[in-house]
Amino acid sequence: MTSSASNWPPIARFIAREERLGRWAESKGSLAAGCYEFLRFGVKQGWACLFGGLLLALIVASKLFYPADAALARYDFLFLAALGLQAMLLAFRLETWEEARAILLFHIVGTAMELFKTKMGSWVYPEDAIFRLGGVPLFSGFMYATVGSYLARVSRLFDFQFTRHPPVMAIAALSLAVYANFFAHHYVADLRWVLIGFAALLFGPCTVYFKVWRVHRRMPLLLGLFLVTLFIWLAENIATAGGAWVYPNQQKGWEMVPLSKLSSWFLLMIVSYTMVAFVNRPRPLADKSCMAAPRMVV
Repeated sequence: MTSSASNWPPIARFIAREERLGRWAESKGSLAAGCYEFLRFGVKQGWACLFGGLLLALIVASKLFYPADAALARYDFLFLAALGLQAMLLAFRLETWEEARAILLFHIVGTAMELFKTKMGSWVYPEDAIFRLGGVPLFSGFMYATVGSYLARVSRLFDFQFTRHPPVMAIAALSLAVYANFFAHHYVADLRWVLIGFAALLFGPCTVYFKVWRVHRRMPLLLGLFLVTLFIWLAENIATAGGAWVYPNQQKGWEMVPLSKLSSWFLLMIVSYTMVAFVNRPRPLADKSCMAAPRMVV
C-alpha cells in the first residue's frame, strides 16, 4: 500500500528517507524495530492532531502573552487566527477539502450546542468579542472542529479497517439521540448512561485495524474511542487553564475539569465519529494476511 504521507505533498519527499530509517531499525533487531514503530505511532498521532494542537497552542500562548489593552479582543484574535490556520493548511495541502468540510460541519453543530449551553449556564466565555453569536465567541466552534479534523485525519493516516463495525445508520440514530439529550437533560431525565450503554452494545463487538508501519495492529474500537475521549479531557483542562472558557466551579480560580465530564466527551465522541463515518465510510478488513500477530500498539 502507498504510504499515507503521499497524501500530503509537503512531506511526501521524506518517504524515501523514512523508509531507509525503518530498514536501519529493522537491521538492529526486534527491540529497535519496536521502538521505531512506537515512535512512528507517536509522530502519526501528532500529525493527525495538527489542527487541534496548533489551536490549543494559540489559546495558551495568547493567555500568556496577548496584550490586555490590545485593540483586538483576544477571542477575536483566536477566531481570525483559526481562520488563517485553516486557510494555511488548505493552501499548503496539509489538509484536504474533505477534511475542511468535516470541520465546517463540526463548527455548525458545535456552535448550535454552545448557544444553548451558555444560555443555560453550563459554562461561560468571560472575555469580550466582536465575532460572536449571543454569549458564544465564534472561535469556539473551531474547538469542536478539532475533533472532527483529528478523526478524519487519523483514519487516513492509519488506514483504518474494521471487523463487525455497526451499521452507519444505527450509529447515526444513536448520535441523534445523544445530541438531543445534550439539550433535553436540562428539562427531563438525563439519559447519558443509557446512551453509553447502547454505544457499548453497538461498538463493543467491533475491532479496528490500524497500520502503524509494515502491518496492521488491532484494538477494540470502543477502547480507541475512550482513549481519544481521555485525551480530549486533558486538552480541555489545558484550554480552560488558558481561559478559553470557564465552568461554574472555575469562577473563583482554575480547577481541574471533573472526571465526570468524560461521559459527556465520550458521547460527543460518538457524534463526532458518526459524522466522520459519513465522510470516510468505514472499510471492512480486506486481507487478514496483512495482520500482525496479536500485539497491541497504543
